[in-house]
Amino acid sequence: MTSSLNSPQNRKSRRVLVTGGAGFIGANFVHYWCRRYPGDRLVVLDALTYAGNPQNLASLEGNENYRFVPGNICDRPLVETLLKEEAIDTVAHFAAESHVDRSILGPAAFIQTNVVGSFTLLEAFRNHWQTLPVPNSGERGPIFLHVSTDEVYGSLGPEDPGFTEQTPYAPNSPYSASKAGSDHLARAYYHTYGLPTLITNCSNNYGPYHFPEKLIPLMCINMLLGKPLPVYGDGQNIRDWLYVEDHCRGLDVVIHQGTPGETYNIGGNNEVKNIDLVRMLCQLMDELAPDLPVRPCESLMTFVKDRPGHDRRYAIDATKIKTELGWTPTVTVEEGLRQTVQWYLAHQEWWRPLLSPEYQDYYRQVYAN
Repeated sequence: MTSSLNSPQNRKSRRVLVTGGAGFIGANFVHYWCRRYPGDRLVVLDALTYAGNPQNLASLEGNENYRFVPGNICDRPLVETLLKEEAIDTVAHFAAESHVDRSILGPAAFIQTNVVGSFTLLEAFRNHWQTLPVPNSGERGPIFLHVSTDEVYGSLGPEDPGFTEQTPYAPNSPYSASKAGSDHLARAYYHTYGLPTLITNCSNNYGPYHFPEKLIPLMCINMLLGKPLPVYGDGQNIRDWLYVEDHCRGLDVVIHQGTPGETYNIGGNNEVKNIDLVRMLCQLMDELAPDLPVRPCESLMTFVKDRPGHDRRYAIDATKIKTELGWTPTVTVEEGLRQTVQWYLAHQEWWRPLLSPEYQDYYRQVYAN
């Protein structure tokens, strides 16, 4: 259920700056938004680091309502220029260093992008927001959406209830600590300056355009290459899996109907142990891939040394967004994984160029026993 308030025919068009729009979730959001709201202006700002891929947005080239700008969110003059010249009224902030393993190897980039970058955006938008016209009665005003993670809440025990918006923060990695810092900044800018910020904390996303260092694309690609499938520790770590299209629908609802200053948890209601997830992917690949170098894929599974500070379990309680805004996930993990495997099978020209020497070196550092 979604309100008619954000149906394309019942809304004023928006001018949206999407940071990190060439990354995984950001790119899926850009494609979703362009399909649903073709009359909106979309400006994508992305630094095109290793996980930002211009190919993710290649099909949008030539769209008169779409503009791509290469650049860093820490570049305040650039951010201010874009906000002003594009008359931006909505910021969808995805740009972040996002991989826990990389934050363990090199935390400095995470503090710079996730904390300093978010601060830069908030400051620039605060100054710009004050110049925007006051919305008419009943009209949705400017919005700064800060997209975050459930990892800020720490780790759950086997019987603990899922994370709610009132769960105390307890980040356990440099990545989640940096995201917690940016969440606190977004909240503070609402309470101190009245900036219309919204925070979302999502569970593990999966789907198309996912950089191959993350669990699901890593396993899919390694199966297609006949390489070992590295599983951390005993494989009993539990994650709540959210199909990225469902996440984009949730963000849509939050942008149009969420109460400024509030936080909304977005989860998939799909808790799965890592070991079981890998087995599900193996079964799907055995079924769907005609020319695998090794069958059955489960024979490739290998256990590797656990990640330092590896959180045991994440689970989201998404009652608030369901009750207040009418959003629920629609894609089961079985359906979503099948669609994801099919996407990686059909888009080898997308992922093969990403297996660069830098990626291979990183892979050896992380999974060396």
